[in-house]
Amino acid sequence: MPKSRYELFTIFSALFPVFALIALGYFLRVRRFPGDAFWPLAERITYFIFFPALVFSNLYRAPLAELSLWSMVLTLAGATVLVGLLTVILRRPLGMGGPAFTSVFQGAVRFNTFVGIAAAAALLGESGLTFAAIAMATLIPLVNVLCVFVLLRHSSDEHSGMQKVLVALAKNPLILACVVGILFNALAIPLPSFGLATIDALGRASLPIGLLAVGAGLQFRAITSSKKDLAIASVLKLMVLPLVTAALGMWLGLSGDALFIAVLFTALPTAPSAYILARQLGGDTTLMASIITIQTALAAVTLPIVLSFLLNG
Repeated sequence: MPKSRYELFTIFSALFPVFALIALGYFLRVRRFPGDAFWPLAERITYFIFFPALVFSNLYRAPLAELSLWSMVLTLAGATVLVGLLTVILRRPLGMGGPAFTSVFQGAVRFNTFVGIAAAAALLGESGLTFAAIAMATLIPLVNVLCVFVLLRHSSDEHSGMQKVLVALAKNPLILACVVGILFNALAIPLPSFGLATIDALGRASLPIGLLAVGAGLQFRAITSSKKDLAIASVLKLMVLPLVTAALGMWLGLSGDALFIAVLFTALPTAPSAYILARQLGGDTTLMASIITIQTALAAVTLPIVLSFLLNG
């Protein structure tokens, strides 16, 4: 990959449309256009249809045997576990209660899939989408399992929904799309050109609609939580995790587009789905909504700076 792709202005220019669409989604929701009922439905069809189509088509075509697959998997998994452990260690010294800690933990390790895949496409095109699919196949199950265990251990409420959550995880459409795409690729299962064209058309719809839905979900009026907890979650997620990822990836020999996307996915703001999990398992939902909103706004500035600083040295 040419070094110029790592330069701050180049990265900022590529990411500008991503955050412009998020801002537009927020503006449209505030103006109640096209209506409050639209946004949950838009997010739902993107999550269950459009994004899985995009993930499948890229993994189906990817030259997986030629990619730095296992180095990337180890880098992403190792960095996430290390920062998760750091968050656990910091809990008592920083005086976080159980429910607040679960939201800070989610804020430190979860990532926004919609922003990640759109940013990967904007920055690196088809190569970015392929590595983004590998990143999702690695991080989605790992992050969800870690967050579920932390919530069940530290939530103030008692819940017996572990089995239900893990079953839902096994049915996650993005995980299924990754598995099926890799299987079809590995087994060289042929698909007709018109079938692939249809899947590609569905996948192209995912980026603009997904980003608009992210913006529509922001809740600036709900930011009433502890500034300390917001700062801890944001520093860990937007700065510490990508720094650990870059260091671990270089140590494991990861480079080029694979390292770039690994750092990108760990520098993303946390996901709106964290709020749903907090609500289901007794986390601090007010803090979780605040973390999601603040991190998404901050990422417009931190993401290009972090990518340029860590990978342009």
